[in-house]
Amino acid sequence: MVQVNITPNGRMSLPIDIRKRLGLENGGSVIVEETETGVVLRTVSQAVARAQAIAKRYTEGNPDATVTAFLADRHAESGE
Repeated sequence: MVQVNITPNGRMSLPIDIRKRLGLENGGSVIVEETETGVVLRTVSQAVARAQAIAKRYTEGNPDATVTAFLADRHAESGE
């Protein structure tokens, strides 16, 4: 656990060892998620991987859960 100070203008600095492990040693973006128990920081790639894992839980084994099937369904519903 590491304490990070936040300046009055909202800036904070992550220690270099954490930035290196996350691939952010030259800067980058993180996603900030406020939860009931606190704040979670994720790299963009971590957030994408998490979203993909959640989506996979709901779509795995469902042949109608593809982008192509979704678009075909929307096209049929629109009557175009």
